[in-house]
Amino acid sequence: MGAGLVGSLLSVLLARRGHRVHLFEKRPDLRVAQWDDGRTINLAMSERGWRAMRLVGLEEEVKQFAIPMQGRMIHDLQGNLTFQPYGTNGECIYSVSRILLNRLLMNLAEMEGGVKLHFEQKCTGVDLTESTVQITDIHTNEVTDVKSDLIFGSDGAFSSIRAAMMRHNRFNYQQHFIEHGYKELTIPAKPDGNWAIDKNALHIWPRGHFMLIALPNPDGTFTCTLFFPFDGDPSFDSIRTPEDFMKFFGETFPDILPLMPDVGAEYFRNPTSSLVTIRCYPWVYQNHKAALIGDAAHAIVPFFGQGMNAGFEDCVELDGLMERFGADWPTILESYQQSRKPNADAIADLALQNFVEMRDKVASPKFLLRKKIEAHIHRQHPDLWTPLYTLISFTNTPYAEALTLGQKQDQFMDKIMQIKDIENKWSELDYGVMLRGVKATRSQQKMAKNHVLK
Repeated sequence: MGAGLVGSLLSVLLARRGHRVHLFEKRPDLRVAQWDDGRTINLAMSERGWRAMRLVGLEEEVKQFAIPMQGRMIHDLQGNLTFQPYGTNGECIYSVSRILLNRLLMNLAEMEGGVKLHFEQKCTGVDLTESTVQITDIHTNEVTDVKSDLIFGSDGAFSSIRAAMMRHNRFNYQQHFIEHGYKELTIPAKPDGNWAIDKNALHIWPRGHFMLIALPNPDGTFTCTLFFPFDGDPSFDSIRTPEDFMKFFGETFPDILPLMPDVGAEYFRNPTSSLVTIRCYPWVYQNHKAALIGDAAHAIVPFFGQGMNAGFEDCVELDGLMERFGADWPTILESYQQSRKPNADAIADLALQNFVEMRDKVASPKFLLRKKIEAHIHRQHPDLWTPLYTLISFTNTPYAEALTLGQKQDQFMDKIMQIKDIENKWSELDYGVMLRGVKATRSQQKMAKNHVLK
């Protein structure tokens, strides 16, 4: 259920393992009609996502429309720019069109002989004990009961399959909406078709309690996302008129206003969406005939750029388990949920933490110095220190391991930043000696070494 990015990728992997797959989607075929559901139209692809693309042979095709972003470009209130590279060796994350990527995955799924795609088909009932889904055609209201050996819920944060699981005993569920929502805006291309600002950076306008970000698109535009409180002043609630908005935007983002001639109309035209973290368990129904994957199992806020990447990693993990255990689905699914659940919880925590960093800390001189020291340590001692962002975005280190190591590194850096006159002394310190109490696990050391060699 659900033909988004994760459902489409999973259907390809299942078909290649010899399974017959029916992929149901309540929305129209994205290859014919664009889904206008308020979701962000571009995403950040990092190593975990590329690993999935390599698995299905799409890496080169995706790179045709992926735009490398080498770091954050911070815009202060005066319009001054500060560039913060993501890595010490030129590493990039990539801005990727959600629509183009989903279309590519749908086409690949349809090319697989074992996949049948069904659009505008809504799930209106689920019988988990019988492994049956009731499907209603949106246009004709015709109802069909579809019975299968296994149901995968890849139907997003408000999953129908998960809702059915919640009605059964011993299913734990938690959802948390942050006080911020988001609205998408656009920086159009220049008259010559080029980008109006540096296309090889993720642009951030941090403003303490809220922020604006911008990611490049292949057509020369930027998709901007305003992450803004629902209530208070300023907030979505406090901005009621075009005059309110233009006054706020001109005072808060003065350097970008001249580049966005339609921003006032766009603000009131585009939907405002909420941001939710969802945790639940188990992900597998007790008879091992239904399972959750992607946002249906672990929706997270977008501030580490890992929602899509984490969902793709679910698929890669499942494919590896199918390779290992064949058609032993009880073993496959039990192993899948036990290995993925701790990592899903870890990236959910990290995503929430990164929101505070992006909207507030990235503009702090103390924070910039801290990141400069971390990069310096990594260059000096790559076998002992790999920055958390590098572990998450440029390696396949399990999220839970990365979180644990990141916490130890934070404790170490807290002590470093307390050294008197650290602003002038940082390049002279012997970090090798000081790191004796913060050694990575063997797997993390190996991952860091492989990353540096790569």
